[in-house]
Amino acid sequence: MKFASLGSGSEGNSLLISAAADQSRTTVMLDCGFAIRETERRLQRVGLTPGDIDGIIVTHEHTDHVGGVFRFARRHRIPVWLTWGTLQAVRGDCDGVEVMLCRDSESFSIGGLELTPYTVPHDAREPVQYVASDGARRLGVLTDAGQPTPHLIEMLGACDGLVLECNHDREMLANSTYPPSLRRRIGGPFGHLSNASSAEILAAIDRSRLRIVVGAHLSQQNNTPELALAALQAVPGVDEVEIAIACQQQGFDWIDLAI
Repeated sequence: MKFASLGSGSEGNSLLISAAADQSRTTVMLDCGFAIRETERRLQRVGLTPGDIDGIIVTHEHTDHVGGVFRFARRHRIPVWLTWGTLQAVRGDCDGVEVMLCRDSESFSIGGLELTPYTVPHDAREPVQYVASDGARRLGVLTDAGQPTPHLIEMLGACDGLVLECNHDREMLANSTYPPSLRRRIGGPFGHLSNASSAEILAAIDRSRLRIVVGAHLSQQNNTPELALAALQAVPGVDEVEIAIACQQQGFDWIDLAI
């Protein structure tokens, strides 16, 4: 089981999760906030074509996550999974796309991958994040959440890998040029996770199997990779956990959880 990012940030997000079993491979795309040609270009960078994608799973309707989903899915005949609330928000974009519904805590399978959506606090219609498993290893994904909750902490326990939002540094956000309403939205309980909140989540989850954490969805205006990395590395007991940071332009290359 392995995962890679095509890009992570407010200008577009897309994560790839792939698992091999019995001479076959399943690859899903979690969100797609890029135009068709840009998505195809970024897929080529990680050695894939659109024909390698078996399904697209959607977290919520914000443009940096769903902006390219339906055009890409329609062109390449790829099915899409999303919640009922998200469907209501994007219904006008779904024509010609095979759509399946999912809901909190109810697992579903795409080929050799099991995906479990879980509800998160974010200012969208019915936002979810996902835990993916190939039966042997688990990858937890958490971006676009305003605060820790007992539910998300439980869902992210005992994962082998974790993609964790580190959107902003609280001090940088407070002193930014953003208007007060936007600062309140980003830093509020239904906005985005600060470095400190992400560190709090990392400290709270069951890390007994955790071997790698990737900080993701960094604000280009209100955070730096150095600040996000320092916050995660400061969590007690993570000395043996590899910590990396995703970027908007390159995302990150394949990380193999089997190694």
